[in-house]
Amino acid sequence: MLVYILVFILTFCIMEFMAWFTHKYIMHGFLWNLHRDHHRKDHDSWFERNDAFFIFYALVSIGFFLLWKYQILDIGLAIGLGILAYGIAYFFVHDIFIHQRFKFLRNANNRYAKAVRRAHKMHHKHLGKEHGECFGMLIVPFKYFKK
Repeated sequence: MLVYILVFILTFCIMEFMAWFTHKYIMHGFLWNLHRDHHRKDHDSWFERNDAFFIFYALVSIGFFLLWKYQILDIGLAIGLGILAYGIAYFFVHDIFIHQRFKFLRNANNRYAKAVRRAHKMHHKHLGKEHGECFGMLIVPFKYFKK
């Protein structure tokens, strides 16, 4: 049981790196066309093409659930749940807390919450795919904790 808990936690932590890597090299790289509307807000829909990235990670998570279900990978459930948990955290922090796609979690005002908002604001300062910074989500550079 302890192994499964450790795999779950490790998977969740690795997903922060995966989010950073995907954001920097894929979203701001060859799939910029899917991510661009997230930076420019030049669309009329509540949905963004950028939301397709959630579908990708959901499919990866489901894939690990299936590997576990069909007894191909014993730790598949722990990995799938780690990816799912990170996706839920990402949704709450990025879409709800930062971008206010749903109107709650507005009043979080602790040091970490302010740092997350500052770092993401610096990321969105750049409207193009070049010269970006702060590609992660949960791990915030120390300089954004300063007042």
